[in-house]
Amino acid sequence: MDAGNLFDREIECEDETILTIKQSFIGDVGCVVWDAALVLAKYLETSGFRRRYGGELTKKRLLELGAGTGATGLVACRLGADVILTDLPDFLPLMEMNIQTNESALSGSAKARVLKWGDDVADFLPSPDLILMSDCVYYPESVGPLVKTLVDLTNQGGQIICCYEERTIGQNAEAHRLFDQLMDPHFSVEEIPRGELHPVYNSEEIHVKQYRRKTDVSEDTLS
Repeated sequence: MDAGNLFDREIECEDETILTIKQSFIGDVGCVVWDAALVLAKYLETSGFRRRYGGELTKKRLLELGAGTGATGLVACRLGADVILTDLPDFLPLMEMNIQTNESALSGSAKARVLKWGDDVADFLPSPDLILMSDCVYYPESVGPLVKTLVDLTNQGGQIICCYEERTIGQNAEAHRLFDQLMDPHFSVEEIPRGELHPVYNSEEIHVKQYRRKTDVSEDTLS
């Protein structure tokens, strides 16, 4: 990856540790840190998150879908989680660079791996304790494969935190309608109240939702 195309975004954690996230001028939308990723990352540091998800993240196994730069997953790793950052092959060098850049600040382990939505997930099992995703529901054509991957990665009771910026027009709005429709048979959903989010990193336009798997994976079918 050409260093001349990179620029830094610093994320200050609650313990005042600074994570330096490399972003790229060249590439798809996942090459930069979006607001939804920051809102989700900072939510992981709140007492509201700890109450909902059983305390600290130390030694919890997390998987981030559509990780892009890996910013959210790396904050989780700073908090002690063992995290797998996943995205398409084009993003692998950027994720690996950000792991290496912040290696000394990470309390858990972090790995970057390729995962194309809709493909076999056997190499990512057993199911993670928690799945993270931010601004992943964007293109209608990717929604079916994304939901299939979420179903395949979760067992009964499995949990997902999805954060996204609300966009009410165009294909993004259509994608969210389809996502809700396809997720409904498999997951219950609850929106996290803004009062539980980080007091600074929150917005009326950015939603954080908790999904919980309804049934055992063996009972599910998703074409």
